[in-house]
Amino acid sequence: MDISLIVVFVLASFVGFEVVAKVPATLHTPLMSGSNAISGITIVGSLVVVGSVGSPWAKWIGFAALVLATINVVGGFLVTDRMLEMFKKKERPVAQTNGRAS
Repeated sequence: MDISLIVVFVLASFVGFEVVAKVPATLHTPLMSGSNAISGITIVGSLVVVGSVGSPWAKWIGFAALVLATINVVGGFLVTDRMLEMFKKKERPVAQTNGRAS
């Protein structure tokens, strides 16, 4: 493996971490939805890799990408749904009367 690919991977990891760490809390839900869309593209790409290559290593890497992207999509939608539940208005319980006239 070429050392330049490893250097690019490490630098991209550091830059990605710094960018995500600086995101304000109000933008997490929209970014989660965007990452779900990107993970959907990863699922399609991993299905293509698993179905079209003959190398066992490529099939295992494609399968791992499929599993991880699926976990990311499902988890992202669950978190997004849970966060959106916080913005719904809660119904107030109706005050019950005990039968006495006031």
